[in-house]
Amino acid sequence: MFQNIPEVKLGIVAVSRDCFPIELSKRRRSAIAEICKTKELPVYEVQTIVENEADMLKAVSEATEAGCNALTVFLGNFGPETPETLLAKYFDGPCMFVAAAEGDGDMINGRGDAYCGMLNCSYNLAMRHLKGYIPEYPVGDATELADKMAEFIPIARAVIGVKNLKIITFGPRPQDFFACNAPIKGLYELGVEIEENSELDLLVAYKQHENDPRIPEVCADMAQEMGEGKYYPELSARMAQFELTLLDWAQAHKGSRKYVVFANKCWPAFPSQFGFEPCYVNSRLAARGIPVACEVDIYGALSEYIGACVSNDAVTLLDINNSVPPYIYEEDGIGKLGYKLTDTFMGFHCGNTPSCKMCAERAVKYQLIQHRLLEPAGSEPDFTRGTLEGDIAAGNVTFYRLQCDSEGVLRAYIAQGEILPVATRSFGGIAIFAIPEMGRFYRHVLIEKHYPHHGAVAFAHIGKALFEVFKLLGVDDIAYNQPKALPYATENPFA
Repeated sequence: MFQNIPEVKLGIVAVSRDCFPIELSKRRRSAIAEICKTKELPVYEVQTIVENEADMLKAVSEATEAGCNALTVFLGNFGPETPETLLAKYFDGPCMFVAAAEGDGDMINGRGDAYCGMLNCSYNLAMRHLKGYIPEYPVGDATELADKMAEFIPIARAVIGVKNLKIITFGPRPQDFFACNAPIKGLYELGVEIEENSELDLLVAYKQHENDPRIPEVCADMAQEMGEGKYYPELSARMAQFELTLLDWAQAHKGSRKYVVFANKCWPAFPSQFGFEPCYVNSRLAARGIPVACEVDIYGALSEYIGACVSNDAVTLLDINNSVPPYIYEEDGIGKLGYKLTDTFMGFHCGNTPSCKMCAERAVKYQLIQHRLLEPAGSEPDFTRGTLEGDIAAGNVTFYRLQCDSEGVLRAYIAQGEILPVATRSFGGIAIFAIPEMGRFYRHVLIEKHYPHHGAVAFAHIGKALFEVFKLLGVDDIAYNQPKALPYATENPFA
């Protein structure tokens, strides 16, 4: 198994304007590095202090040779505008820019004016059309800046991942399910590669894995994961064969890229030809940081991957599916939790959510909708088995998506909320979500901006980091669930 989520090694390089004491930058940089050590952050202290362009090239070389793939540019004093911003051009990785606060010396020889220098740094980055991550308040003492570096690591992890990602598809999308189709132009703007294949290519590769000697080991792992009575033993070999097919394809087709996700067609032909539904296998790969988006949803796969990088945890992809019936809202006292009925909805998909994110009662079952569609009425489920079903576990979530719209413009949304500890009384991998002001968000973001029904789900509140990731990736339109006091541009003020 290859490592599909980047590991960040963050370098810190201090810069110094030549008419300010260089010792300020050196001492302040070392103080930050020491605190990073106590926090066990993966930080390398670049010894070269940048005063000019030659220093800049030397610092980039030192950081690169040390294995750094992200960089903190630290203005220990005012800083040299040209070389400090050129670090973002010559270093191959995301860069954060921060500045030293005063207070660790006198106000004559101990004053660095980095508060002022950060303004010119930002101006010069814009002049050169260079992107850098600047925190909400980028000035601080050693402890505060070490904390900002810790916040930068998941942001850097996502940016590194996207810049080294290939999306592999097996399609095309099913007829009458074109909603998640989107121009691939946006992928190339992000630096993402895409490899599009047919479902027939996948079937050929699957057949070539018949009797693969690794199948029994995968079957045993599936049995251990699910537990007795929670899966179909007679299906395990087929599903293990499919899992190995995807993993081998990813390894063989990464090409120049380091990381891979899939966006695969899963109906209507798949179950009858492969003999099972792929959902449980997809869930297992997602649990290992290799999301497999349903229904050839390329931007769903990309969104999942970004969330996996930021949270460093398993994610899922769900339909923004159905409203919560008033009787469930009343019977389970959802209103007492502080939510209106319109704040709630059910997120659902056939069975792709990793088992580690589901309630204990989860089990491999059959896909009811496909059974109705593809198998004889009244028959026992056969090839429509293979979904991982049950209620998804309660807890904090972030519902989000990065999308290229029909005009080729990248846009995104982020909404934080929670999965409620309320039984859904339904089928599939499903949960009751509560997001403040979801009704307004549904109308004035999801509908108004023409988002498809799929949304990515991270099992934590990661909105702050996601927002910064999307900004660094060049997304200008980042929507969120605005409070009632902040109307949307399209919201009727007379309603």
